[in-house]
Amino acid sequence: MIAFTAAEIAEITHGRLAADPGLTPGSVVTDSREATAGSLYVAKPGEAADGHDFVAAAFERGAVLALVQRDVADAAGHAFPAVVVEDSVLAMGALAAEAVRRIRARRAAAGQAFTVIGITGSAGKTTTKDLLAGILAGHGETVAPQGSYNGEVGVPLTVFKAGFDTRYLVIEMGATGVGHINYLADMVRPEIGVVLGVGTAHAGEFGGVENIARAKGELVEALPADGTAVLNLDDARVAAMAARTKATVLGFSAGPARDGEQAVVRAEGVELNAAGNPEFDLILPGGSARHHVSAKLIGEHHVGNLLAAAGAAHAAGISGEQIAASLSTQTAASRWRMERTERPDGVTIINDAYNANPESMRAALRTLADLGRGRRTWAVLGAMLELGEDSIREHTAVGTQVVRLNISRLLVIGREARALYVSAVNEGSWGDECLFAETIDEAYAILRSELAPGDLVLFKSSNSIGLRHLGDRIALPETTTEGSPLP
Repeated sequence: MIAFTAAEIAEITHGRLAADPGLTPGSVVTDSREATAGSLYVAKPGEAADGHDFVAAAFERGAVLALVQRDVADAAGHAFPAVVVEDSVLAMGALAAEAVRRIRARRAAAGQAFTVIGITGSAGKTTTKDLLAGILAGHGETVAPQGSYNGEVGVPLTVFKAGFDTRYLVIEMGATGVGHINYLADMVRPEIGVVLGVGTAHAGEFGGVENIARAKGELVEALPADGTAVLNLDDARVAAMAARTKATVLGFSAGPARDGEQAVVRAEGVELNAAGNPEFDLILPGGSARHHVSAKLIGEHHVGNLLAAAGAAHAAGISGEQIAASLSTQTAASRWRMERTERPDGVTIINDAYNANPESMRAALRTLADLGRGRRTWAVLGAMLELGEDSIREHTAVGTQVVRLNISRLLVIGREARALYVSAVNEGSWGDECLFAETIDEAYAILRSELAPGDLVLFKSSNSIGLRHLGDRIALPETTTEGSPLP
């Protein structure tokens, strides 16, 4: 972490200093339980809890300074050392922006390169981030987000992990509205920007798919003229973003070559092996060499993520041989993304329930059908949230797809997803082929009693539905996995 004194923090955030000016925290946390000796604790208001209520707990664990929106005192009435600001989240962003500026300036003065890479898209951000970080880690100190830290809090926390030795800073950028990515890009000022796709995730919050495209394109608009925009040419809305950037455009595509296309990262000869892992020849601009990739990820839909990571690494100067070698060795680095578990009794679990939108749901179901030939397949599905007025239509489409893919059993959980169940019944799935459970506990009981050796089970839902924890319970029924309480 770049060290700031309390006085510098107050100056950068335009805050009021109520602490020793020379006090210098060594880490930044937003959860009091993560505070350690020397931490800066950021107290931010939340929907369920107010971080100001946990300032004392943070200091008990070793915090030495708080970033707060109001003075907080201990039981004796003594104010905790703090910098008081108008908005603690915006203050975090200001500190992160200054940290990036200092790293860039110090490394430039020493003749050392520093590259910031931003990644956005409606699906695949975390997988692509993990793949890219895996490639870059072999070529210099690389900092990337923990899990899906991709918002106005997560991005600064990622930045605070970087220091003057950092060569690559990979930033995942999420948004729930127009202007959010512009804010994040202005904070970190990326040289390379990757846009994966414009789907219908959060369509309700954005007010439509066109607004999603507008928001995702803010990343390429923020790139400098000597930067590179890595764009998914298989998504028309993303391909159109080429007109919105002054940076060099590097496309990627899993489809056939198109006449006149230049600077395209391409996958040729895509096949799935017996384990459901994609294999293909990676073709990079500027050369005729083919670099074979034999990925360890599950599902053909990951080809786009693999190509996106390859494109960003190519833009960062990594050779094709090194890119392909890394992509062929990496497994899923973040949990609940097509996470495969083989139970001793022969049941296979694929837990892809970290999140869900119509695009990722369809991709996961196709993978289930491909892998399940000759086996009994289960689709255990919950709601896709934040779809707005499209929710019923999109859930209906998924239910229809389940039947048309000939998936053996469908178990739908929760009233938010009932349209999915109804559409499957109407499409021709009935009796014990299609089941509905009101709660996760009901679903657990059904699966515990009905799963048989050889079954292949997919879990998929939006994060807050909690099916990832159900998947953990079914995958390891005799153990309790860390962080996996059922809601």
